[in-house]
Amino acid sequence: MKEQYKKLFKSFGYAFAGVWNTLRTERNFRIHLTCIGYMLGFLLLTDWFVLSRTDWAVLLLACALVLSMEIVNTALESVVDLATQERHPLAKKAKDAAAGAVLVCAIFAVLVGLCILLQPQAFSQMFLYFKTHLWAFALFVLSIVPATAFIFFGGRKQDDNTKK
Repeated sequence: MKEQYKKLFKSFGYAFAGVWNTLRTERNFRIHLTCIGYMLGFLLLTDWFVLSRTDWAVLLLACALVLSMEIVNTALESVVDLATQERHPLAKKAKDAAAGAVLVCAIFAVLVGLCILLQPQAFSQMFLYFKTHLWAFALFVLSIVPATAFIFFGGRKQDDNTKK
């Protein structure tokens, strides 16, 4: 029985390693994560938006789908790179299709977000808040600097064996 638990915990470890590797090496994953972080920050730290449990579930599902597809894209690109170091039309087709799947998910996640979060009264409240609390607006603008650094410099440089 203990052996089964060891295998289970090892499998979780491998899964977390896959997510961590993607976070370190894939800029687009960090872009998605940063956008999700800002969205969740505004939703959890303010009361500007009115969301039902269903709205939350749909938003979180859309976020999870985009991040998951980015991880699958990374896995497929790695397998293609392992299979051939040469340029091949089928390798390009596979990589482009995987990237296209991420793009489709991201576009639909944005559309889902717009359907749920396009609440004019929320944006009016946000504008009034930032207008009367300039320090909060300055803090928000300043937060873009570390967010950008995380996106572009947050990962380690890839080894020559793992470069795209």
